[in-house]
Amino acid sequence: MRDIGLGRGFHAAMGVGLLLGAPWALAADPVCTPNTAIPPLQPLDTGSLDIGPTDSTASDRIIIASDVADVEASGDADLSGNVEVRQNDKRIRADQVTYDAATGEFRVIGSVQYEDSLVRATGGSGSYSQVLGAEFEGAEFELLERNARGSARAMRLEPGGRFEFDDVSFTGCPVDDEAWRIQASQIALDPRTRNGTGRNARIEFKGVPILYTPWISFPLGPQRKSGFLFPDVGVSSRNGVELTVPYYWNIAPNVDLTFAPAIYAKRGLDLGGEFRFLSARQRALLEFNYLPRDQLTDSDRGRVHLEQRYQLPSRWQFTADATHVSDNSYFEDFARGSENTSIPFTERFAEFSYRDLNWTLRAQAQHFQILDSELALIDRPYTRVPRLVANGEWTLGNVGGLAWGFDSELVNFERSTGVTGWRLDAAPRLGFDWSGPGYFLRPQAGYRYTSYSLNNTAAGVNDSPSRELPFVTLDSGVILERPSGSRGQRRLTLEPRALYLYTPYRAQDELPVFDTIVPDLNTVQLFRTTRYTGADRVSDANQLSIGVTSRLFDTASGAQFVSLTLGQAFYFERTRVSLPDETTPNRNKSDFVAQLRLTAYNDWSLDAALQFNPEDNRSERAQFSIQYRPGNDRVVNLAYRSQRNSIEQAEVSAAWPIGARWSAFARVIYSLRENESLDQFAGFEYRACCWRVRTVARRFVSSRTGEQDTGVFLQLELTGLASVGTPADAFLARSIRGYSPEKSAR
Repeated sequence: MRDIGLGRGFHAAMGVGLLLGAPWALAADPVCTPNTAIPPLQPLDTGSLDIGPTDSTASDRIIIASDVADVEASGDADLSGNVEVRQNDKRIRADQVTYDAATGEFRVIGSVQYEDSLVRATGGSGSYSQVLGAEFEGAEFELLERNARGSARAMRLEPGGRFEFDDVSFTGCPVDDEAWRIQASQIALDPRTRNGTGRNARIEFKGVPILYTPWISFPLGPQRKSGFLFPDVGVSSRNGVELTVPYYWNIAPNVDLTFAPAIYAKRGLDLGGEFRFLSARQRALLEFNYLPRDQLTDSDRGRVHLEQRYQLPSRWQFTADATHVSDNSYFEDFARGSENTSIPFTERFAEFSYRDLNWTLRAQAQHFQILDSELALIDRPYTRVPRLVANGEWTLGNVGGLAWGFDSELVNFERSTGVTGWRLDAAPRLGFDWSGPGYFLRPQAGYRYTSYSLNNTAAGVNDSPSRELPFVTLDSGVILERPSGSRGQRRLTLEPRALYLYTPYRAQDELPVFDTIVPDLNTVQLFRTTRYTGADRVSDANQLSIGVTSRLFDTASGAQFVSLTLGQAFYFERTRVSLPDETTPNRNKSDFVAQLRLTAYNDWSLDAALQFNPEDNRSERAQFSIQYRPGNDRVVNLAYRSQRNSIEQAEVSAAWPIGARWSAFARVIYSLRENESLDQFAGFEYRACCWRVRTVARRFVSSRTGEQDTGVFLQLELTGLASVGTPADAFLARSIRGYSPEKSAR
């Protein structure tokens, strides 16, 4: 086989990856059989012919082989019988090839085959020249990296490597099951820019057109590209038919904008979108919606949500998280779940923070937008602008285990009603930490000072109250272990813990209540040094908290099978400090708390928590959940939660395959107190080789008054291309604990 020097050489490259915008790329589906209709070219054992000069560079050289060759003195040649033209990884094979030395043109006749690292194609007759490029009629092609194929009336290759297809039909489905396809009058592919464009394109499913666009632009690989995304479709009783047609704008490699106008049949046009920015030091997200002149409310509606994190020099960081809506009913009208309908307020938060080995400094601003109009003025949260926090921890020289630290904050509380003002809270402390294998002993003593500068106080009320009090704690525990199992492959622990707390009584009735509440009692709260969160009250205490934890874990891997914690506090003196309207218990011991976490056989897991009142012999709070999860796409959850005189709910959720291609999923949240369903949905999914369809029916409480919204949603996903419908995968992952559709074994 000899080299044929043809000047600039034969440059060819071809690739396709049809997707609109950024999120989709064509990929193989494990359910599908290999999408191969064109067999690969096999090596030839033929003679060869040397035509023309041989002064081309190695990358430009073209090698031609054939069974028969007829070369004239002018350089013209007729080649027949398994003719192959090859340059690097690119090959053209045909029954007959003629070469015109004067024009540098090849004529390719009969059973044309083309192959490179990206594409494999066949066609009828065609031609190639160094000036005009190549053209083949009646082309069939396959994309080797994308498991996709297509056909075109004509295929042209420009000298620079750009491909054009006329009257194209394109699909990611196998040869025997062409469920969907894209048809376009023309598609152009440029491997140099990894970019493609198309004109007059439509998507067909089962022969029915479902989407048309006069022009599209798409990347040939996984890179992001500006363009229209496929629409989201839904129907609800509150808004009617919902249609969203997003446009993705790839502004820069680290900046993008998705503009997503949505049409609500009952309300009008919503102009929504999402802006994202990412750099080595900064991450930002801006979500926005604007619906001018809602047809049902005759008012402008909208939402803005901002998340920002910026890593500043010298260990400083700026963080912001803020949400604003146009009116109190916005989430009730536009949220797609009961979890958002009862939001009493939204938060606007910003913080500058500094952290090193010893110090933590924070400067914060916090504001709230009240959404629940029935929330009493006196019960609405305070604006905290500013809030300054400084915490520190140091080890003292060579004194073993000796350390000191402090916690402090300065806050300005503002509200339209009631007492406002500043609060300073500082708590230095000194302690020892004596720890060793299997034990710890941590005595600590501290002093807490709190003072106020108040406004809007009643006549005769001290506007500068303060509080000073010491506190002492002694925290101790041991860890006992022994082998478990017939071969000692597991370890069983017994971990008793005891915390003694002493805080003397100080009268605190003249202090305001800005942000202090009584949190739920649990195994963590049991070992805190005050029963309140917030500095407006510090409970007096002379008590001993006792708990015991037992764990069973695998010795080799450390995987935990069982964890059980039991605990209770014993009061040597009755607590006298209280919040307004709070009744302090006249008891010598606290409620009993327990927490259980169990994992068995890698498929079953159980979580349970209990707060039990031994005097009333009933539970104050209970939570229970059990899960069976043999795979990412198959899970069953049962849950129960209750709070005395407040809520009692049961929840069942599941996702499970029912056959090779069908799956079912459902969830019910039921109020046992009101004897009604709060949120329920059920649906099915059918998955074929290169497509799947999903239908969901849902009904949930959509307002604080108990009004319910009903919706039916249909989603069609063309595997490897896009989906038409709601983003159901994300919804199912949020609603069914443990379900991971993106990782499902199909």
